[in-house]
Amino acid sequence: MTSTTTRKFHKDKGLVSRMYFTMFMLGFLYAMFAFFLMAAGMQLIFVGGIVGVMVIVQYYMSDRLILMSTGAKEVSPEEEPALYKMIKLLADRYEMPMPKVAIIDTSIPNAFATGRNPKNALVAVTTGIQRRLNERELQAVIGHELAHVANRDMRVLAIANFLVTLTSFLMTMLFWNMLFGGMGGRRGNNGGGLMVVYLVTIIVYFIGQLLVLALTRYREYGADHTGSEISGDPGGLADALEKISGTVNTIPDKDLRKLQTANAFLIIPAALKGEGSMNLFSTHPPLEERVKRLRELEQRMRYGLR
Repeated sequence: MTSTTTRKFHKDKGLVSRMYFTMFMLGFLYAMFAFFLMAAGMQLIFVGGIVGVMVIVQYYMSDRLILMSTGAKEVSPEEEPALYKMIKLLADRYEMPMPKVAIIDTSIPNAFATGRNPKNALVAVTTGIQRRLNERELQAVIGHELAHVANRDMRVLAIANFLVTLTSFLMTMLFWNMLFGGMGGRRGNNGGGLMVVYLVTIIVYFIGQLLVLALTRYREYGADHTGSEISGDPGGLADALEKISGTVNTIPDKDLRKLQTANAFLIIPAALKGEGSMNLFSTHPPLEERVKRLRELEQRMRYGLR
């Protein structure tokens, strides 16, 4: 392995700009939606409070919830000395605290990271990925996962998901209100007015969901880039992604379902989506585009360019 000397890392400025623009559009969408609801006489404090508690609990317990849902088990340095050494090397290189380490006993080759900040992070890998990747490829994958932590992706997505969850909760509440004749509001909404609010809520939810999914895809591109800077080996990550993808496609659906609850966190989805327009509804960018970007970054790094 290479030296642990701390280096200056570079960000993809174009990608960062697109992420900030998407976040701005998401905020603008929900600001306009909030003004619309207040004008319609809706009481937002109660709904926002309930959803806020839900998101906060999920945010602070994300690592435990994912561990339970995937069957991941925390391991000690004595149990996985080589894996600990690899993660510690990369964490030191990015001046990050050593995260917790977990293993998932499954043949599915995959990995994920979670944690609200670098001090409360966890990196999990499957036994399948340990068997199928060589040391260089696995180190590149670990770099990608640490990048999610370093980029504070959990915090960004928690804020984004709060808005979408709020709309989803409100949409459900409006549906049941209309079903049982609950037309009340500060200004006495009639049935037609409530239906308009309901339809606008559906539209806002749909657009908000698309924006959040776009943000998660940018988050993957960002982790690929930052992770490659951490490991110093974008080619290794490209090789790993191709190898994982080729293996995942041969695994039966009944086995892939074991990791479905952590799909958005995995380095590659447990069930790859089709290409084309379906990319709009995917949590991850197309594999071919990720590999292409990594190969281009490999060339730029080789010649000292960014």
